[in-house]
Amino acid sequence: MELLLSQGDNQMASRARVLAVGHTDVGMKRAHNEDNFDVIDEYNLYVVADGMGGHASGEVASQMAIDTLREFFRATHADPEATWPYKMDKSRGYEENRLMTSIKLANLRIYEAAQRDPKLRGMGTTICGILVVDEGVLIAHVGDSRVYRIREGKLEQLTEDHSLLNDYIKMKRLTEEEIANFPHKNVIVRALGMKEHVKVDTMLDKPQPGDIYVLCSDGLCGPATDKEIEEVVNTHSDLKTATKALIDKANSNGGPDNITAVLAKVVGVG
Repeated sequence: MELLLSQGDNQMASRARVLAVGHTDVGMKRAHNEDNFDVIDEYNLYVVADGMGGHASGEVASQMAIDTLREFFRATHADPEATWPYKMDKSRGYEENRLMTSIKLANLRIYEAAQRDPKLRGMGTTICGILVVDEGVLIAHVGDSRVYRIREGKLEQLTEDHSLLNDYIKMKRLTEEEIANFPHKNVIVRALGMKEHVKVDTMLDKPQPGDIYVLCSDGLCGPATDKEIEEVVNTHSDLKTATKALIDKANSNGGPDNITAVLAKVVGVG
């Protein structure tokens, strides 16, 4: 998939202005790419989805997720009074509900498609996304695709993996060696398409000018360490070059999986 470059919405004076770039690569070991991403400039929405299920079904699931988010944001932008497939959570704001609902709808569509077609049985996808709103940057995710933020050169992971390994880490202290040799690193405990309903984790981050949000599939953050991701992005001031360098780093470390990265840089706030 070719690079996408776009400038975020400048119309809201209080909203962060974001420059975003995305790239995906099949990696060194896989026959086809099941990852997808989107830089949805008109809705200030940036998304990475990592499909699973083998054959072509993982690619189908991740593309369905991307398409559903774009379609839902288009529909609700054109008609704010449009009927939603899920009730709004009154404890959350409109835009957070909008983001969560789009992901829940994607989950349902993927689940139902897999139930209808035996060839798609078992397909699913992780998803992570950021939505730039007046209050800041909304972050949502399901699975082990990650969102990081680099601020003043320091990388911080903002999402928590929905994975078996992370569950073990939270339940008991594992040594670095035990983590490195954990036999089921690729097992995720939450993803779109696994069940009819899904829980979506969200948070609001307050951006600062110069912040860079890194969205990626585990094909990047698996082979490349957090320190390597931090060093690559800090080394390249051009986002296109940095994104490609992240892909190259994962491939140079073996590239065992599809690799996808989206970089979204805050170029102004207010």
